[in-house]
Amino acid sequence: MKTSVGIGAALIAAVLSSPAAAAVKQTVELAKVDISQVSAGYRASKVIGSTVVNDAGESIGAIDDLLVSPDGKATYVVLSVGGFLGMGKKLVVVPYSSLQLGDKIVLPGGSKDGLSNLPEFKYATK
Repeated sequence: MKTSVGIGAALIAAVLSSPAAAAVKQTVELAKVDISQVSAGYRASKVIGSTVVNDAGESIGAIDDLLVSPDGKATYVVLSVGGFLGMGKKLVVVPYSSLQLGDKIVLPGGSKDGLSNLPEFKYATK
């Protein structure tokens, strides 16, 4: 058993020290960010758990989570809708851009029934 561990370690060391591994360069493009604009944004930790209301000010759900698409180009909100005292709630997803953020988080045109009719969202298990 010690022999197979020794061989595995030797293989890893050989791969990491090979010229091919040394030739791989990683570059990251940095972008200059307007700090004043970013600081006026909304922190995920403050948005998660917030109540979402419709145009009439009626509570229609709560933000359970924020998700970013694998390509990083789209952001979604996982909403918890329905249920009572945590029982019977359903998770649904809407585009983050559909929300209006301000003193309250508003989903224009949203309703409890409309959200309840959306497909149920389940988190991936990986």
